[in-house]
Amino acid sequence: MTAKAAFLTALSRTDHPRRDTLRRELAKENAGQPENAARPTLVLASASPRRLMLLSQVGIEPDALRPSSIDESARRGEMPRAYAARIARMKAEAARDQIANDKDIASAYVLAADTVVAVGRRILMKPSNIEEAANCLQLLSGRAHRVLTSVCLITPDDRIRHKIVDTRVRFKHLAREEIESYIASREWRGKAGGYAIQGLAGCFVQKLVGSYTSVVGLPLTEVVTMLAGEGFPIHFAWVRAAELDPT
Repeated sequence: MTAKAAFLTALSRTDHPRRDTLRRELAKENAGQPENAARPTLVLASASPRRLMLLSQVGIEPDALRPSSIDESARRGEMPRAYAARIARMKAEAARDQIANDKDIASAYVLAADTVVAVGRRILMKPSNIEEAANCLQLLSGRAHRVLTSVCLITPDDRIRHKIVDTRVRFKHLAREEIESYIASREWRGKAGGYAIQGLAGCFVQKLVGSYTSVVGLPLTEVVTMLAGEGFPIHFAWVRAAELDPT
């Protein structure tokens, strides 16, 4: 092989984590043999207490958490829907790559989500300081906005399922004192749009059309449907819980 040919071969070579990993080997072994498969496992690509709480509500306890440290900056001119879809998929793929050679969870389902608050085409990111949080609340005051939660599920054989839930939320007019008091509560920290609907900010909401759990961080109807549709035994856990209930 000439030096030029070797160089071109090196350029074309990919080291994608899906190639030659334990995860890929297990997917091949289990193909067409669901009866021999081990108990399905689930990895959540997040450490969000809110998402864990919501999953627990429907009887799901992830086997592992694999939050990612991806760059969540929006691209120039990127629309809210496209941004949410891209970030959710990046989170899921990053988590999948982390577990690709972990013997305990290499063949797990991987679930990721990203929640975006948008006013028109403008994406309201998580405020990094008091001033940004106050600006978010002032912008949302007395008007409607959209909350988009994108869910991405990667199956053990690396098929990708994706869903975006779009919810409309309208805030009442917020007085200056309300904004200042909410900022002082520090509840806004780490929240898209600078508020948490499941907390104090619940009293700001005049109207909600769509999914409440999506605004909290994970649309349960869609997540349960998606997991069940891919063979994850959600409803078995419900029956099992009843069997274990001594009453």
